[in-house]
Amino acid sequence: MKRRNFLQASGMFPFIAGNLAKDLPGNEYRIIQPGSEKNIPPPAREFFYRPENAWAGDFIPLYAEGKFQLFYLLDWRNAEKHGEGVPWYRLSTTDFVHYEEYGEVIPRGTKEEQDLSIFTGSALKADNTYHIFYTGHNHHLVAKGKPMQAVMHAVSNDLQHWKKIPEHTFFAPTGRYEKNDWRDPFVYFNEETKEYNMLLAARFNEGIPRRRGLTALCTSKDLVKWEVKDPFYAPNEYITHECPDLFKIGDWWYLVFSEYSDLVATRYRMSRSLKGPWLTPKQDTFDGHAFYAAKTASDGSNRFIFGWNPTRSENKDSGAWNWGGNLVVHQLVQQPNGELTVRVPDTVRKAFSKNIPQSFKTAEGAKIAGSREIEVKAEGVFSAVAAGKMPGTCRISTSIVFSKPPRALGCMLRCSDDLEKCYYIRLEPGRSRLVFDMWPRKDNVISQMIELERYVELKAGSPVSMEVFVDGSIGIVYVNDRVAMDFRAYDLPEGNWGFFVNDGSARFRDIELTTL
Repeated sequence: MKRRNFLQASGMFPFIAGNLAKDLPGNEYRIIQPGSEKNIPPPAREFFYRPENAWAGDFIPLYAEGKFQLFYLLDWRNAEKHGEGVPWYRLSTTDFVHYEEYGEVIPRGTKEEQDLSIFTGSALKADNTYHIFYTGHNHHLVAKGKPMQAVMHAVSNDLQHWKKIPEHTFFAPTGRYEKNDWRDPFVYFNEETKEYNMLLAARFNEGIPRRRGLTALCTSKDLVKWEVKDPFYAPNEYITHECPDLFKIGDWWYLVFSEYSDLVATRYRMSRSLKGPWLTPKQDTFDGHAFYAAKTASDGSNRFIFGWNPTRSENKDSGAWNWGGNLVVHQLVQQPNGELTVRVPDTVRKAFSKNIPQSFKTAEGAKIAGSREIEVKAEGVFSAVAAGKMPGTCRISTSIVFSKPPRALGCMLRCSDDLEKCYYIRLEPGRSRLVFDMWPRKDNVISQMIELERYVELKAGSPVSMEVFVDGSIGIVYVNDRVAMDFRAYDLPEGNWGFFVNDGSARFRDIELTTL
């Protein structure tokens, strides 16, 4: 076991079979598959967890032994050195800041075996035994006429040493479902029916190709023999429903899944009954494009959602999004109407406890009231106030108030001294949205980074809290402790930080710059 103290540190995503790749959004925003991004050495390890000399894919959380046990898919992105396939590794944490690493727990199979790659699944404890149900994935088997994916089973008494049970393997029933899409099993005990249920990412073998995705349902009395039932949720919307997850808070059930054919996002549905109907909330995503394959776990008091912030090809802002990256954890909060919002976990916020003094440079139309409050008046113009160089890993927070909505306002990151080059975290009250932008813009940036935008309510007179975490190329912004947006920032590795207003006035209060 290896302990990692970050305070001293510096569903797989879609595997597209056959011709289905043509149904994805434009090639300029393609996804790099596991193991295909080669010869780019990992950077120094970041605050947001990533395994040493590798990257993390889907996380499978289980709260057990008084800790969050996080199984995850590890990708070295170097098949020549490490071989083909993806194994499961394990770590644990109580605070999402400090982690204990336990190494590999479920090894890959061979090219002749079903589980060359150990893809996503779930973990649970039943009758004093831990069970993992996972996806056995082997694309080499397709040429032999065999299914690419299957549900497989392993058991353990201590969370670390696992025994595979290959005779429990089962495949998609091809009379109704496509044989190569049968993955990401999520198993739970149904108290109403007194049996185990398994949710799966599957696809009908008929219908509009890009809309065949569904959440399949299987049932079992003993976790050994499984019977395929009618679909659990099949809205005819997406290519597939990856990494399903299910939980209940109060009177509401929540179904979580990830899709990549409309947006690239983790979504949820809500219902007062496991039988449905499953309702779509106004904001049915937890984050934007840079947070994927997220699954949840609860410690009995709070529920958290675990996803990954993907790297970009060639470490460039214009690079394609890769499969895997760094762990990001949001805390889920149930609102009075049952809908879910996200906020930063308190333990993560408290880790950034060292206050860094700052001084702002006066700009036209700006009034500086000490180091923690700024008023920017920019009626009909753009005005910005910059502070000094921002640390590579830091937290920036403020509370923003405006009496009349400006056209845009927000936070600047890594600006050049003349403010020409910059990243912008921009609030647009007139459009009720939060976006991530940069200048100079790159090939895949139009009016902001594609799919890096979030709906957020911005009302005149109501304070808007903004909290930004930057950790090397990784970034996360939280607004009003309700909305989150992950992003990546490569091309501008350093620079100044500050605030801006375009066509309006705003007051930035309680400004803080903190580090670990």
